[in-house]
Amino acid sequence: MNVLFLCTGNSCRSLISEALFNHLAPAGLHAISAGSHPTGRLNARALTLLADKGIATDGYYSKSWDDLPVTPDIVVTVCDSAAGEACPAYLGPVLRTHWGVDDPSHVSGTDAEIGAAFERAYAILRTRIEAFLALPLDRLAGDRTAFKAALDHIGNLGAPAP
Repeated sequence: MNVLFLCTGNSCRSLISEALFNHLAPAGLHAISAGSHPTGRLNARALTLLADKGIATDGYYSKSWDDLPVTPDIVVTVCDSAAGEACPAYLGPVLRTHWGVDDPSHVSGTDAEIGAAFERAYAILRTRIEAFLALPLDRLAGDRTAFKAALDHIGNLGAPAP
């Protein structure tokens, strides 16, 4: 099963998601990431965060959804539509869900405040990815409606209360 983490720039949140998913996932599950308008570079702070967590990023790069090496089975958008950020709409016969996360690369302030924003985004994504990996995937694979509902529910985990 291939999971695509999709964002606009493919430099920060989708990269963190891809690397973290691949770090935690068992054999047979694989993540890729892409952007609708990729920046062409990975966010240095995101790379440092992942390295500090012991998560490899070798071979990762900012890429367009037009250049995917495989066809995804599931597409997870991680853009923050609540903040007015436009989420790309991947077209194709895939299961889609939205796991909005604030973009830590847009936070300004002290180094500690920026670092805290990256840690928050990482923690939210990790909570959601661990919940995904805990799903009964064999059973859900045969029930798209239940699978979509489970994925949509996961998109609310770790989010700050309104």
